Amino acid sequence: MKIGIVTEHYYPSLGGIQEHVHHFAAEARSRGHAVTIVTCRMDDLPEPHDEDAPARVVRIAPSQPIFWNGSFGRISRGAGLAGRLRAFLIEEAFDVLHVHCPLIPVLPILSVHCAPGRLVGTFHTNFEKGFFSRLWYASLRPYLDRLDARVAVSRACYEALGPRLRAEFRVIPNGVDVARFAAGRPLPAFDDGRFNVLFVGRVEPRNGFDRLLRAFLRARPRIPGARLLVVGGGPFLERQRALVPAEAAADVVFAGPIREGRPDWYASASVVCVPTSIASFGVTLLEAMSAGRPLIAADIGGYREVMRHGAQGELLDPFDTSRWADALVRLYDDPQLAAAYAAEGRRSVTRYAWPRVADEVFGLYRELGAA
Repeated sequence: MKIGIVTEHYYPSLGGIQEHVHHFAAEARSRGHAVTIVTCRMDDLPEPHDEDAPARVVRIAPSQPIFWNGSFGRISRGAGLAGRLRAFLIEEAFDVLHVHCPLIPVLPILSVHCAPGRLVGTFHTNFEKGFFSRLWYASLRPYLDRLDARVAVSRACYEALGPRLRAEFRVIPNGVDVARFAAGRPLPAFDDGRFNVLFVGRVEPRNGFDRLLRAFLRARPRIPGARLLVVGGGPFLERQRALVPAEAAADVVFAGPIREGRPDWYASASVVCVPTSIASFGVTLLEAMSAGRPLIAADIGGYREVMRHGAQGELLDPFDTSRWADALVRLYDDPQLAAAYAAEGRRSVTRYAWPRVADEVFGLYRELGAA
């Protein structure tokens, strides 16, 4: 089968959609399918290594970062983009074109508008409800109707979109490379017996680093040797780094954005904290569970689908820093509880291994007659 994947979000930018696209492409190629990832150039980021990608990568236009829905995304630009994209998609004649975030400008919605053949759209975003989001989606009904199948990555995503779009969705979750994250080894610099609290994600408002920092600072006097490891970057990084008081600076390590080495950072963690206030799914939770690490995560819909409070870790109000501090102390004081959370995470994460998730996607393709 010849599969096209359209996304504004791919490497060298980092995030859950990028991981989804990359690892699905790898799984599809391992099954003998030809995959092309159609995305943008990101001249403000380090040079990508497309030769190492599991698929052909076509960067059809330059893009720029935008801040929207509490997070940074990308938007492609350039004169003649619609015509170039249309000609490319007609020439390629994909058996199925799989568009991620299909109602979002620019590449996704242009692809839905002009692509021939079978179209699948995967929706990743859990939006805050409001007048402008309702108005936006009401205007996009014709594009929604062009999709032969609509996928939501979680019930939370569907519940945010389905009723207002009045459309049928198939829920197929994100996946995770379980073996890769299980194979991580502690980094020597942090394999010293200290209690390492790990944050992984872009350092931006909705991901809640500032709240986690406050919780860490409250817990720190009660946890000898506590250390906060921060894996992630973004335009807000320096502003957030400035929140660290001088007396705690040596105990807060900013590693910057990391792609390939993330399994070793998870392996270095005593606990992984995910305080995001808006999310449709929990890829970071899956990575932590694959690595066998206990979790403290925000009690939001997208995360409740991935873990249960008291099973793989603890789900807490993302704005209650006192409870987060108490949870950190609890896991420090009770290593057996932390180990039980980690063991349950390893057991339950197999549901999200990429071979199982890809089976569901290819099942959908077969229903559409694309395979």
